[in-house]
Amino acid sequence: MHQKRKADHLRISLEEDIQFEGLTTGFERYQFIHQALPEMELKEVDLSLSLFGKRLEAPLIISSMTGGIEPAERINRNLARAAQKMGVAMGVGSLRPAIDAPSLARTYQVREVAPDILLFANLGAVQLNYGYGIEECRRAVEMIEADALILHLNPLQECLQERGNTNFSGLLAQIEKVCHHLAVPVMVKEVGWGISEEVARSLAQAGVAGIDVAGAGGTSWSEVERYRAPNEAMKNIAAAFAQWGIPTADSIRRARKGAPEVALIASGGVRTGVDVAKAIALGADAAALATPLLKAADASCEAVVEKLHEIIQELRITSFCIGARNLRELKETPHLREREP
Repeated sequence: MHQKRKADHLRISLEEDIQFEGLTTGFERYQFIHQALPEMELKEVDLSLSLFGKRLEAPLIISSMTGGIEPAERINRNLARAAQKMGVAMGVGSLRPAIDAPSLARTYQVREVAPDILLFANLGAVQLNYGYGIEECRRAVEMIEADALILHLNPLQECLQERGNTNFSGLLAQIEKVCHHLAVPVMVKEVGWGISEEVARSLAQAGVAGIDVAGAGGTSWSEVERYRAPNEAMKNIAAAFAQWGIPTADSIRRARKGAPEVALIASGGVRTGVDVAKAIALGADAAALATPLLKAADASCEAVVEKLHEIIQELRITSFCIGARNLRELKETPHLREREP
């Protein structure tokens, strides 16, 4: 059943229009004030940073996307090779299929082609209420030689799936236990409906090392589930949530307020280097992308490298045109303003 669901998700993500309807990331509400005299050279812009003890050449993470099915092996390797080449981080899709059937582990294993990257393992946090514990989290990390673990939160998605896992009670205490007993940092992410200030605060107090807001405005998983719905009623229920969620730009600000000290990742509809720059100026430490890279990875490693190169160059030019020499200056820039309504 896992494999059918994974295959459906991958096919729908590649073939269908699954963007939010009438709900945007909010990035378009912000504008950088162009500085015609940046007093520096473009190549002086330094986009590097240290995240979870690893150096990245640019503040980018290839978001968790797939695994557990045949096509995923090729896609994950294309993504990983590109991440290694460009010096960026990467997450894999949920490792639950491989925990349940270890023969599927190879569809996630990318270390041999990407020995140096910051690599995230990934499990659904709700599985901690369905028999998973520290041991499974440890196995997920060891299985792919990951540097950190992502626990993802997807309450709405579980509600929209046939026989979804909807018991989210007492989950914070379970997440806290994992944070305190796992040898690697733990990051918590949404899957596309955003993290609120209250949830960010609770997660920070529980000891998470990072939060990925995964806000609304990019790929809508309620739309993905609508395509998979087994009957008309389930389709209608999924369709009712086409505009649900906290837009990414708002979620960054809210989560940063709730969790001022943790590493904050912005994802959800991040499509260009200008979006990445806005995300960082709004309070994120790095940004993560999925959809623009999935289609590239389905083609080749070179297509992913090309796309990453584009995004990094856009980010570099944005920083240059507001006179920000590095990510600290970009984060503290006085040159981002909200557009007049």
